[in-house]
Amino acid sequence: MIDYHHEAQKVSESAAALRKGIPEEMAGFAGMGKGAYAEGVLSAKVKELIALALGVASRCDGCVAYHAKRVAQLGATRDEVLETIGVAIQMGGGPSMVYGGEALRAFEAFTDIKR
Repeated sequence: MIDYHHEAQKVSESAAALRKGIPEEMAGFAGMGKGAYAEGVLSAKVKELIALALGVASRCDGCVAYHAKRVAQLGATRDEVLETIGVAIQMGGGPSMVYGGEALRAFEAFTDIKR
């Protein structure tokens, strides 16, 4: 079983190492993220739910952990996460179904919401 708190921390540590080693590239990446996740027609929460779905569809452990943490911080409900996972499964097939379960466990690791 994946420790999602540790997995999310690894993502942050990797990003810090990359910021040190390739600061210009990472500044560009951070700028793109700032623009992409800014409140707009879509809320930051909806944008993070989209990112979670993409993490599930691409089967990226770090992505699932990081974006599950963010949607929890932004107040997503378990039902919102489940519907997001449903779309990701439809788009990604069987492998996304496996990662959909991982995404739900990741979200639950960052909240008190469990069923």
